[in-house]
Amino acid sequence: MADITMYELPGCPYCAKVRSKLDELDLEYDTIEVPRSHGDRTEVETVSGQTGVPVIVDEANGIDGMSESDDIVEYLEKTYSSGAT
Repeated sequence: MADITMYELPGCPYCAKVRSKLDELDLEYDTIEVPRSHGDRTEVETVSGQTGVPVIVDEANGIDGMSESDDIVEYLEKTYSSGAT
């Protein structure tokens, strides 16, 4: 099991943006596909406090339910890019 878990919905352009960054950085991650209906997204709501996706959890760095694709991409760059300290 990977340290990073991504909650996503197929066809979601914001999820695709995060997935592209994860792949670009060659990171191992697990994905959990959420239901289409926001009312059925109880697992992602428990993790992040909201029902939107994408959401990531990064157990290695204590990130529990980061949302907003731009914030996630920025976090991944700062944390995992070759220039990260």
